[in-house]
Amino acid sequence: MNIAIVGAGSIGVATAHALAQADHEVTVYERHGTAAEEASFGHAGWLGPSLLQPWSVPGLSTAERSPTLPGRQALPRLGSGNLAAQLRWLWQWRQAGRQLRKGNVPTAAMAALEALTQRSQQFQQSLWRQWEFDPEYVAGSLVLLGSEAEHEQLKPALDALAEAGTRCEALDATQTRLREPALGEETTLAGALYFPQAGAANGRLATLMQRQAAQSAGARFETQRLVQKLQPGGAGRTARLQLLGEDTPRSHDAIVVCAGAEAANLLTPLGLRPPMIALHGYGVSAPLREQGYAPRHAIVDWSEQMTLVRLGQRMRIVAGAELGRRSPMHEATLQRMYHRLNMVFPGSAVLASGVQIWHGTRMCTADGLPLVGASGLPGIWLNLGHGSCGAAIAQGCASMLSDLMDNRASFLDSALLDPRRFG
Repeated sequence: MNIAIVGAGSIGVATAHALAQADHEVTVYERHGTAAEEASFGHAGWLGPSLLQPWSVPGLSTAERSPTLPGRQALPRLGSGNLAAQLRWLWQWRQAGRQLRKGNVPTAAMAALEALTQRSQQFQQSLWRQWEFDPEYVAGSLVLLGSEAEHEQLKPALDALAEAGTRCEALDATQTRLREPALGEETTLAGALYFPQAGAANGRLATLMQRQAAQSAGARFETQRLVQKLQPGGAGRTARLQLLGEDTPRSHDAIVVCAGAEAANLLTPLGLRPPMIALHGYGVSAPLREQGYAPRHAIVDWSEQMTLVRLGQRMRIVAGAELGRRSPMHEATLQRMYHRLNMVFPGSAVLASGVQIWHGTRMCTADGLPLVGASGLPGIWLNLGHGSCGAAIAQGCASMLSDLMDNRASFLDSALLDPRRFG
């Protein structure tokens, strides 16, 4: 098939690679000058386990205290825009979390997310070895726990990981400090969860590297190409897309929308309203001050719902949850991130100069699973709504979409990710 992909973030590039490897003729349209310029630019690069990334699935964040806002430390700030839509999404997220806590057992969503993560890890490691890529990979993931209650709260997720065969080591506070000797003395620590087969990488660098592999497989990338309009196929006509500056629409057998936050602008005129909401966050990258003061592994500070990782010669900390339209940067959130970095890994980063701040957008569904599959309109396919886990599940989602488009049996029940599952 002649397939168009809209968007060249980590999801779009992975999708292009998978479809090109399946012998399709693939063209990627990207409105920026290169790949990975938006949501894929400054995230933490956490590659697993996805279930223990903040805001991965409902019901795992810290104890709820409000009738409308989930999470004690990860409280979302309601933003401008459609307040009713924000509250509706929060209510759906909260309801899904209640079901998890009521049963206190792994859910189908958890199992699906881990299956996507494992598929992605296998592909990434193979790709990086084959192409001798170095995306600043950090081996091993460590989830810091501030109390035994947090450990108990994560029991459904840990059971899901155990059922999937994901190796996990529970560490006490002393063992945690031996594994991470640079941890600050003021850090409240009950223990940690160590995942030796997981890790993190520079997400933007990994995406740019995979673009090379996708091009080698035959995919074409057209940058600085703004897709203005989509036209479904049907009645003997192929799907079409309209580019800014061109009079005639381009025809394709299928169009895959991987445009993240921009997808609604293309889909709403077609009567499609993907059940996602924009969740904005921050990524702070600062020059490394001293290697011995930096973490050895990818870190999630579960009490604070923050991710910290050393990527090359920089420290990166990612946090924040703001709903609605993107607003000016929230100084209090940024100051909290700086304070926590200095507490958990004191002296690891230079914060006085050379700091880069990324204000990114994650598109999240109410059940934590992405929207992967047919849209319901002829020739229009979706790969959207990956939330906080885009880097960790991009390859798995791309593989599954390729299976669906070629009518092959896949490694996961496609109904779990069906874009039409919300009705």
